[in-house]
Formats: sequence, structure tokens, C-alpha cells
Amino acid sequence: MAEAASKGKVRLTEGPIGKTLFFFALPVLFGNVLQSLNGSINSIWVGKFLGETALAATSNANNIMFFLLSSIFGIGMATTILVGQNIGANNMGEAKRVVGTSAVFFCSLSILIGLIGFLFSADILQWMNTPPDAIPLAIAYTRIIFAGVPFLFVYNFIMMILRGSGDSKTPFYFLLISVVLDIVLNPLLIFGIGPFPEMGISGSAFSTLIAQFISLILLVVYLFKTNYFLLLRKGEYHLLRFDREIIAALIKKGLPMGFQMIVVSSSGLALINLVNTFGSDATAAYGAATQLSNYIQMPAMAIGAAVSSMAAQNIGAGKWDRVTRTAMTGILFNFVMSGILAALIYVFNREALSLFLPTEGDAIAIGMHINRLTLWAFVLFGINFVLAGVIRSTGAVMVPLLVTFIALWVIRIPMSYYLANVYGLDAVWWSFPVSFTIAVILTVLYYMFGNWKKAKMMS
Repeated sequence: MAEAASKGKVRLTEGPIGKTLFFFALPVLFGNVLQSLNGSINSIWVGKFLGETALAATSNANNIMFFLLSSIFGIGMATTILVGQNIGANNMGEAKRVVGTSAVFFCSLSILIGLIGFLFSADILQWMNTPPDAIPLAIAYTRIIFAGVPFLFVYNFIMMILRGSGDSKTPFYFLLISVVLDIVLNPLLIFGIGPFPEMGISGSAFSTLIAQFISLILLVVYLFKTNYFLLLRKGEYHLLRFDREIIAALIKKGLPMGFQMIVVSSSGLALINLVNTFGSDATAAYGAATQLSNYIQMPAMAIGAAVSSMAAQNIGAGKWDRVTRTAMTGILFNFVMSGILAALIYVFNREALSLFLPTEGDAIAIGMHINRLTLWAFVLFGINFVLAGVIRSTGAVMVPLLVTFIALWVIRIPMSYYLANVYGLDAVWWSFPVSFTIAVILTVLYYMFGNWKKAKMMS
């Protein structure tokens, strides 16, 4: 029983920092690669075979989806940190109490947000200035995606719990199942191959929904079969309730983290709203360039998630020396990995963009120009992401939110909108390195001189 109860439990408070961080971050990185590869392949099918208008439609829809995911990201992240700190302190009872309450809270929010998104997707697309020729396709695609939001959100919630417990391998395996299913189903449902109906752009959305639903069911079955150590067992179902103390902590700490993601995603919506006014070629180019920049951000996001989980457990165990070394190791890993990816895309700029866009025309020329101006700055983004992950793992959530707001809504968005009339889209592209530089400077100063180490997730 003791062996079963500890199934999946990983101690991030022991062993060499570099080796532990590397092997914990690796499945997270591979998972991020899989997700972006999945999105890229879907974009290739849509862009190459359904046209640039369809690709513009999915670009707008994906920005909305990121915005909705961001709206409940904070609750999941707060849960991850609470679980990690309690595991580091070897308090399994409190960890399960967090899991039970946050599961009920998270599922309720996901259903509400999915319903709102489904009902008002057309209004949101209109507000975003989606090109008129892309709106019918975008509505069809978006409504199907929103119908699957509860499955997607619950799936991601479980993944975050597992990573907070120190298990990054299990989420990767089931993400692999989801991605393979989506890749296989996409052409079948888009073109109506074999017994499958021809659904066009709606088929791309349906393939994602089906893949995520199947993977979620298999993941839940696996957790029960292996008697996972954080699984609520008979006699513990009373923990599936709205515990006021934990709800208060999730809201107090989770909302700022969620707002931080909303600040990021809303700035993305504001940017694509501006880019849309320059026509479908610009929108398609921006969508394709974003697909590539996503890959450069992957090491930073994977390492940031890993250092946050490691820091949370070590904070719970009171091992502050390991927290500091984890942060420095994470920055080094990010600099090397993100830098290599950026260099590769610089070398193969046209070839990479031609996966998503026609090899001739205005769109690919715009995309190449975007990459030349912005790719190097994502290395700076990684430094900020890693340090902010460590800072948030204590419960210090307000300053990272403020830094993000300043970088995006005080610097990037005004710079883009006010200077676009003079310099055109170049104002948008240059806003990326400028805002990333400001964010890194502010975050480093707070990490070095701020009082973030004194923060608490719960009083």
C-alpha cells in the first residue's frame, strides 16, 4: 500500500540541481513541442489546402482560446504551487485538501467560461476586427473549440497538479496520445477521407476536441488504475468541496496570476486587432511568425514551469539555497536552448515560414521581416519567465503582474498603435524587443532587491 500510495511522487528537494531540473523540464519541453507541432501541422493543413482566409480565421480563434485559457490559468498555477509546497513539507493531507477544493472550483469555472465563449464567439470575433472574409470560417471553428473547453481545461488542470507533485513524465505520455490522435484525425475530418464526413475548417476543430476528450478519459483511468498518491480515495471524497480557506488562497494568489496571463493574451488580441486592419496577408504572416516564435518560447516555458515546481517544493522544505541555484541554472538552460532555436530559424527563415504560407506573395515576405526583427528578443523573454516563476512560487504574485502590465500595456500596445500610423507594421514588430527588455530589467531588480522571499501562499 505504501508503494502504491507513493506512485508518481518525485522529490525535487534532493539531488543535483542541474540534473534534476534538466530531467524534470525535458518532458515539459517535449510536451510544449508536441502542442506547438500539433498546432503547426493543423495550420499547415488549413493554410495550404483551405487558403489564407481560413488560416486568418484560425489565427483569430486561437488568440481567443489563449485568452480564455489565461482566465483560469491562475487558479491552476496557485494550486500547483500549494501542492508543491505541501509536498516539500511532507504534508500529504493538506496537499489532498488543496486538490479536492481546487478541482471543484476549477471545473466550475471552466464550464462557465466555455459556455460564455460558445455563446458570444461571434461578438468577440467582430470586436477583434476579424477580416470580413474570415468571419464565417472563424465562427464555425471557434464554436466547436469552445464546446470542448471543459475537457481541455480539466485536462490541463490535472496536468498542472501532476507537475506540481514533481511528475512531469505522466503528463507528457498522455499529451503524446492527444497530439497523435489530433494529427491523424485532422486530414480525415477536413477532407472527408474514408468513412469520415468532409467538414472543412470545422473538421480541424472537431479533431482537437475528440483527441483531448479521449486523452482525458485515458488519463483519469490511469490515475485510478495506478492508485496515484494524490488521488482522493474512499473516505476522502468529502474534500471535494468549496473549502473557504483554500478558495481564499486560490483567489488571492490565483487571480493576479490569472490576470497576468489575461494581460498577455489581451495584448495579443489588441495586436492582432491592429494587424487585422492591414489585411489578410498581414494577419496570415503574423500567425505564421507566431507559430515559429512559439517554438523559441518553449524552452523558457518548460524551464519556467520546472523551476516553479522545484522552487515550491524546496520552499516548503525550507531549502532556500536550492531555490537560488535552481533560478540561476534555469536562466543558463534557457539562454542556451532558446538561443540555438532562434539561430536556426534565422538561418532557415523562408523555409520555415513556407510550411504555413505560399512560397510567393506578400505574406511570406512580411513573415520573414517579422522574424528578423523579433526572434532574438524571445531569449530575453525566457530570462523574465524563469525568474518570475521562481518569484511566484513563494506566493509573491503582484509584482510579476505589474511588470507584465507595464511591459505590454504601458510599452508595447501604445507603441504599436501610436507609431503604426507613421512607421506601419514595423512599430508592432519593434515593440516586442523593447517590451521584453523593460520586463527583464524590472524582474531582475525585484529578484535581487525585492522582499518576495517573505511572501506566503496561505496565512
